[in-house]
Amino acid sequence: MDWTSWIERVGEPGVLALCGLLAGLGFGFFAQRSRFCLRAAVIEFWHGRFGDKLTVWLLAFATAVVAAQLLVLSGLLDVSTARQLSARGSLSGALLGGLIFGVGMVMTRGCASRLLVLSANGNLRALLSGLIFAVTAQASLNGVLAPWRETVSTWWVVDGGPSRSLLALVGAGPWDGLAFGMVWLVTALFFAYRSGWGFWKWAGGIGTGLMVALAWAGTYQVMAHSFEPVQIQGLTFSGPSAEWLMRVLSAPGEPWTFGLGLMPGVFLGSLVGALVGGDWKLEGFGGGYTMPRYIVGAILMGFGSMLAGGCAVGAGMTGGAIFALTAWVTLAGMWIGGGVADRVFDGANKPAPAPAPSDDPAPRAASAPTAAP
Repeated sequence: MDWTSWIERVGEPGVLALCGLLAGLGFGFFAQRSRFCLRAAVIEFWHGRFGDKLTVWLLAFATAVVAAQLLVLSGLLDVSTARQLSARGSLSGALLGGLIFGVGMVMTRGCASRLLVLSANGNLRALLSGLIFAVTAQASLNGVLAPWRETVSTWWVVDGGPSRSLLALVGAGPWDGLAFGMVWLVTALFFAYRSGWGFWKWAGGIGTGLMVALAWAGTYQVMAHSFEPVQIQGLTFSGPSAEWLMRVLSAPGEPWTFGLGLMPGVFLGSLVGALVGGDWKLEGFGGGYTMPRYIVGAILMGFGSMLAGGCAVGAGMTGGAIFALTAWVTLAGMWIGGGVADRVFDGANKPAPAPAPSDDPAPRAASAPTAAP
């Protein structure tokens, strides 16, 4: 692909937006077909089950790690200038933000990316939660919640460079990162094979992880072939959600970005996946109890993601694939926060949720049966 010609013809903003659109289309489609969801994986883990949800997440994550490290080793990707590694980071923000986000994603029955995927499937609960998530993310970035975020972020900071690279801290390199990813990829493949998966589970899990790595590679190629300064970036949903909110509310004319192309791409990819699988169905709230839970959860996710520097995909998978220290701290916080929230809100002994077309069952009301998913 002649990146220079495309940049000269369309411009850096246009090419970045196109990269975001294509990566989003693939991510949305594969995530929808595989039912990729960190929240469901966390619940299975804390219930002591290595089921389909946990296996899908591990397969996608391990694929992202392996693919990213292979791109680095092949010279097609250099992540040294990525914000997650080069800029100063906050370990306090990563840990507390991850914990808060984990609680929120259990309350809303899905992380930020899952809400967007489910919105395209006709789920109005996810649509409302996603809008509240975007508003809270923007308020945490530049609005009324920004002082709280900034205060927590200063408690424990780490300089950019080797101090933010988990591989550098342990004296390892890309080959070690590749080996680590291969171990977990083989583990995920074993459990997937044992479960007797169909084609779409396999393709969806692997495809979701590949989109994370390809997003890194695409923006790196734009940066490498551009005469203007371009920031390498990967898949994330907190920043782009806030960006789209301001784009809708502000006067037109701002240049396009990777994130502005990503969001509609994920929506369209998920919509195609739902239509292919016959999963599209209009769904609303099941009762008065459910709406407050979703609203509070979305607020927690919006603030937590901005505090942590990314959502379950942005910090957890995108940053985790390049072994950013703060990303792994955030991911650990999400798993712990999600497990605590499941115990508090849904009961420690409740069985893990059964697979459903929307993978978004409504919580049980105090005096009413569980709403249909």
